[in-house]
Amino acid sequence: MAGTMSGFEALPRGGAAAALDEVEIAILRSLAVQLLELIGPGDEPAEDEDPLAALFAEGPSEPPTDPALARLFPEAYASGESDELRAKSSEFRRFTENDLRARKRTDALAVVRGLDGLTPKGDGGAVLKLTAEDSRHWLGALNDLRLTIGTRLDVTDEDESGELYRLPDDDPRKPMVMAYLWLGVLQETLVETLMP
Repeated sequence: MAGTMSGFEALPRGGAAAALDEVEIAILRSLAVQLLELIGPGDEPAEDEDPLAALFAEGPSEPPTDPALARLFPEAYASGESDELRAKSSEFRRFTENDLRARKRTDALAVVRGLDGLTPKGDGGAVLKLTAEDSRHWLGALNDLRLTIGTRLDVTDEDESGELYRLPDDDPRKPMVMAYLWLGVLQETLVETLMP
């Protein structure tokens, strides 16, 4: 990343702030837009549809086939255990996935809107200031972005200090690893600003 990877700092009256340069703003926005595309559009109720019925609309009952989506929308119960647990997991997904997708879309949109609302300084960078509520949306989106990139990179707990982080500069995975690490700094420092 072009900046110093300093992350977020707490604001005196609550919330958080981070100085971002032009490249960081562009990367974050691009990643958030890609996350929105991965999650997919929301199912808006038809104009003549009863709002209460729309509230109880059923979602998918099968887990996503894309590994990143499966990580974002995991099974409620360990799959493969038994037919009964598979049925329970399917039922749980049917009634919860639409709401979870909507929340993840809201979080990613908060990132895009926050970045779009920045006023650039002379060097093209800007200071992003988040309210406590914005911080929670950002935290959700940063977590989802790390899960998605980690899945694409096949990151496991064993990789946390492994060779993945010592890739040569010409390795095609290097930019994704750098983004993954940078998002981790942002996530960790944002969590710290939310602690009392």
